[in-house]
Amino acid sequence: MPGPTVEMEPVEPQSLKKLSFKSLKRALDLFSPIHGHFAPPDPESKKIRLSHKIQLEYGGIKSATNPNQANSTQPDGNNQASAPSNALALPGTENSKDPQTGGTQNALVVGPSVQQKGLNDVGHLGKSTAVVSSSGPSERNLSTSAIMERIPSKWPRPVWHPPWRNYRVISGHLGWVRSIAFDPSNSWFCTGSADRTIKIWDVGSGRLKLTLTGHIEQIRGLAVSNKHTYMFSAGDDKQVKCWDLEQNKVIRSYHGHLSGVYCLALHPTIDILLTGGRDSVCRVWDIRSKMQIHALSGHDNTVCSVFTRPTDPQVVTGSHDTTIKFWDLRYGKTMATLTHHKKSVRAMALHPKEHTFASASADNIKKFNLPKGEFLHNMLSQQKTIINAMAVNEEGVMATAGDNGSMWFWDWKSGHNFQQAQTIVQPGSLDSEAGIYALSYDLTGSRLVTCEADKTIKMWKEDENATPETHPLNFKPPKDIRRF
Repeated sequence: MPGPTVEMEPVEPQSLKKLSFKSLKRALDLFSPIHGHFAPPDPESKKIRLSHKIQLEYGGIKSATNPNQANSTQPDGNNQASAPSNALALPGTENSKDPQTGGTQNALVVGPSVQQKGLNDVGHLGKSTAVVSSSGPSERNLSTSAIMERIPSKWPRPVWHPPWRNYRVISGHLGWVRSIAFDPSNSWFCTGSADRTIKIWDVGSGRLKLTLTGHIEQIRGLAVSNKHTYMFSAGDDKQVKCWDLEQNKVIRSYHGHLSGVYCLALHPTIDILLTGGRDSVCRVWDIRSKMQIHALSGHDNTVCSVFTRPTDPQVVTGSHDTTIKFWDLRYGKTMATLTHHKKSVRAMALHPKEHTFASASADNIKKFNLPKGEFLHNMLSQQKTIINAMAVNEEGVMATAGDNGSMWFWDWKSGHNFQQAQTIVQPGSLDSEAGIYALSYDLTGSRLVTCEADKTIKMWKEDENATPETHPLNFKPPKDIRRF
């Protein structure tokens, strides 16, 4: 007769991370009962470390006068006395005073010659000879931390930049301001808004020059050609339009997108236009013939950022599927896919001089090399918000703008965040309307213009009265690479 069935309790599925933490804790409890306390200080090892440093600094100078001094071993075993500047007695066995058994074995010889045998036998300090070259800190013996010289962090120190301040607020749009582009002559800029209009403003005075209507949804992308009198716009109405600025009217429309168009870019050397949108495709258009040259498909979600370069990779796109893709414009194929981000890549900025670019996501801002796309480093702080727009000027000041109205300024070379500003909403607006949707530097890089959710356009410039004394640089290199 089969016995009564016993119901097993369900086993809770444990993640790999949880299991490894358990294993770590068990190992710590087994092998280190006092792992919460610091190790007791060892004066002997401190003495060795200090004397080794002195030997490194002064041993090379003295041995340079007599290069055979470190290698001269006299038959009576007085090799320590013959090279007092280059030998360091280490604690060894009891019979270490006997020259035949321990005299040479317990000497740490610092000199210009490196013996392979000595470097291979560096397991126990008391039992072997470690020979360290005195030619420089790069040729150190890295066998033990007792005599290891600490080297400073290799992280570049940031350049000092004056803080930026808001000096002008322009109001005129009746909806969220979603996009911006500067004229190649730097005399005006245009903004696209959720009120379905494009407005053109004077850079110097901030006055409205012109209002263009034609879209039936909000305008998310703008670009002004530096070769023709054309301006291009794209929006949520699936339309991409070409405006002739001599007649102030639409002369071409580019049909093909299946949903809203989120980003737009002009190629710097060829007459082509790139648009990316909610149909997960970046489309390449011939400006003159209105024909679609390529549909760069490969992303799994909305293409929300794009920039172009004259050299390979000529097209770089960022998407809500968290990837960045490099495209070969000749064949319309993917050259590389970067999967470093964990959240949507809503903004990217190409450095105007270097072959590098930065991409922004809600998890982090990352810097990459071009053309291969090697990951360089993360920015040293986290903005902890959805970053909608970013731009960098020739001085190496990168500005990033978030959904919560935060404007952060970064030093490009080091990734140090030197200023955090918060936009102030217009009177009458809700606090939730403190979002920034687009930003751009003018052609000189001295003015910064932001487009915001409180229907305003704000202009920023550097504070002329700031000095390194009034606004000191508060920089600490990252901890993980500060040691050794």
